[in-house]
Amino acid sequence: MFKPLTLAAALFLAGNTLAGNAFAAPVSYKIDPNHTNVIAGWTHFGFSHPTARFGEVDGVIVYDAAHVGQSSVKVTIPLTGLDTGVPDLDEHLRSGDFFDAATYPVITFASTKTEPAGDNKLRVIGDLTVHGVTKPAVLEVTLNKSGEHPLGKRAAIGFDASTTIKRSEFGIAKFVPNVSDDITIRITTEAMVPKPDASKK
Repeated sequence: MFKPLTLAAALFLAGNTLAGNAFAAPVSYKIDPNHTNVIAGWTHFGFSHPTARFGEVDGVIVYDAAHVGQSSVKVTIPLTGLDTGVPDLDEHLRSGDFFDAATYPVITFASTKTEPAGDNKLRVIGDLTVHGVTKPAVLEVTLNKSGEHPLGKRAAIGFDASTTIKRSEFGIAKFVPNVSDDITIRITTEAMVPKPDASKK
C-alpha cells in the first residue's frame, strides 16, 4: 500500500513544467514584502528620469499552471512605503499635490482576467485604484521561477511585471506635461505558500 502523500509532495508531483517546477492545481501564495519592489518612473522637465520605490507591499497571488485563466492577484500598496531617496520629495508626493496620502493611504490592484502571452509570459488585466480613482490596467508579466524556495523550504513563485499608466487619469495632474503624465511601473516579486496555521491543528 502507498502511504498518503503530504500536501507539499502532492503539489510537486502533480506539477507541470513552466520555467522550472510549476503546479497543476491553483496554488495560493503570500507576497513577500522583503523581496518585492514596485518602482515608478517619470520624466522631470526632460532633464532627468526620477524613480520612486513602493515598499511594504501586501497581497496574494493565485497561480494555476494548467489553467492560467484561473490565476489571479490582489495587492495593497501603502503609501507609507513610498521612498524616492529624497525625504522632501517623499513628503511632497504624499501631499495633496499628488497622492494625498492622508485621504487615500493605499494603492490597490485586483485582477479581473489573466491570459497566457507566450512562453513564461502572462497578461494580467485588472482594476488599479490610485487617489480614490479606479481604472483598468494591464500588466505584462514574466514568470521567473516556481518551485521550493531554498530558504523558506516551501513552494514559492517569482514574477516580473510592467505597465504604463497616465497619472492624470487618476486625478494626479500637477505639473503635467513638464513632469510627465506617463508613469512607467516595474514590479518584481517573490511569493510563498503560507506556513500552516499551528492553531488549527
